[in-house]
Amino acid sequence: MSGNVTSLFRSTAAHSPSMAALARESGEAAGAGPVDFCIPCNPYFPTPAMFEEMAARLRDIVTYYPSSADTITAELCSLLQLPPQCVAMGNGSTELITWIDHLLVRESLAVPVPTFGRWTDQPMETGKRVDMFPLQEAGGFALDLARYGEFVRARGTRAVVVCNPNNPDGGYLHKQALVQFMDAMADRDLVVIDESFLEFADAEADPSVVQEAMLRPNVVVLRSLGKNFGLHGIRFGYLVANPALAGRVRAMLPKWNLNSFAEHVVFMLRDHGPEYARSLHQVRRDRLEMAAQLSALPGLTVYPSQGNFLFVRLPVGAEGTAVRDRMLTEHRVLVRECGNKIGSSSRFLRLVVRPQADVRRLVSGLEQVLYGAGRGAAVPGPATGTGYSSGTAAVDRLMYETNGSGMRAITAQTAGAGAPGLAAAPAPAAGTGTGTGTGVPLPAAVPVAPAAAAVPGPAPVPQSVPVPQPVPVPQPVPYPGPVPVPHPAPAPQPIPAPAPAPAPAAAYPAPFGPTPPGVPARGGLTAAQVRGTNGLESVPATGWPNAAGMGQAG
Repeated sequence: MSGNVTSLFRSTAAHSPSMAALARESGEAAGAGPVDFCIPCNPYFPTPAMFEEMAARLRDIVTYYPSSADTITAELCSLLQLPPQCVAMGNGSTELITWIDHLLVRESLAVPVPTFGRWTDQPMETGKRVDMFPLQEAGGFALDLARYGEFVRARGTRAVVVCNPNNPDGGYLHKQALVQFMDAMADRDLVVIDESFLEFADAEADPSVVQEAMLRPNVVVLRSLGKNFGLHGIRFGYLVANPALAGRVRAMLPKWNLNSFAEHVVFMLRDHGPEYARSLHQVRRDRLEMAAQLSALPGLTVYPSQGNFLFVRLPVGAEGTAVRDRMLTEHRVLVRECGNKIGSSSRFLRLVVRPQADVRRLVSGLEQVLYGAGRGAAVPGPATGTGYSSGTAAVDRLMYETNGSGMRAITAQTAGAGAPGLAAAPAPAAGTGTGTGTGVPLPAAVPVAPAAAAVPGPAPVPQSVPVPQPVPVPQPVPYPGPVPVPHPAPAPQPIPAPAPAPAPAAAYPAPFGPTPPGVPARGGLTAAQVRGTNGLESVPATGWPNAAGMGQAG
């Protein structure tokens, strides 16, 4: 039976199997599953009393249609003190990512890796070019916004994503730095700030950029409700943007895209603000204690996190899938092995923050799996390796040989090789282009002299370079531009091939600079309007933490 359970992990491409699938394979009764360090939920919310209230209303909740999304969104906005015109609610953040890709991403998207898999997978599935900016292990997976901006401009990327905190490492960017980055990217089509885990951050009192996003013509902030409310199964989340962008997404959503469970939870939140704030405070305290306990394990590296999870590197010689399977089958503890995340490898685990009784069980299990009976046995220290942790052969190929081609090109390569898996796909020939949508190799992670960057060609695989401490993260090589594709002259006369027709100007407005104070962005709001005056309905204070600092008090 344990073999059937662990085989579920091998059959999933970029995510873990659902808890329902694990329960079916194991034959366990409801509530008897493993201790879950995999799914990043808030373990303290909803409260037991709230679950009892939902259980008492279960028959009505599952029997009847929910209200319209506009009604549910209006209630959420009254709690968060946001103008409803600037908000679109979706059936989970993944639905909103899908619509952002379809409606707002024109041709290319830049994203740091490792990160949430849908930010890389979704645009590739629709044939977009995805420019992946590798976060360096030598720098603790911290994102350097200045170098990321240089990377975006060198690639000519039109849409940009930043996750804050980032998943899986929990890296955090301060609000002022993000606002400056948003303004530096004012000439891009779109800037997405994914704040799905921001509620768990305590690095500053007012961490969100939602207020700033509403004033800018090209910024969307994505926020989750399932993660911080501990209700992944309900599937609800929302985005915040200026009215033009938010309205464009909202107009495409189905009338009843939010279910009755989501409606019931949103309408009961007004009475449970203090419990919610206390739950976030407890998660933050648990995160510190859990990090201290894990850091005491020999050879285990714990990275700083502002999420409700910790990113850890296993000791030398430990393999993540074996650790994951043994933890599940021998100790009934479910952990997230990150070998199928682009930019990570199976040497890394993401561990969700849980109460101390569960953490003791996790640590005890890791001690036995990693060190056996000899708890004090010597464990080799971390080896000096590459600054970038590549993963499986499939991940390497996705990063370096098909970056930007989209899933269609990957599928075509795999079919042509006649072998399963991406690793069997042949590398494209140097200097050959396939027209629009074909990606190019990433720049090397090791700095190269500017003169070398002037020659287009495949980028070398990052080299193993010892990095003294402290050291800045290596700067990516500027990319000189795509390789031009020659157009053969048609017979009988050598007439030049016609240039492709430009995109209609109306569909993609010209880029704009930062919006001056007091002046509305294109389709946007002034600062006064954001605060509830000048034509937008004022939202009275409710005692519920607002969107800019939900749960920061207490």
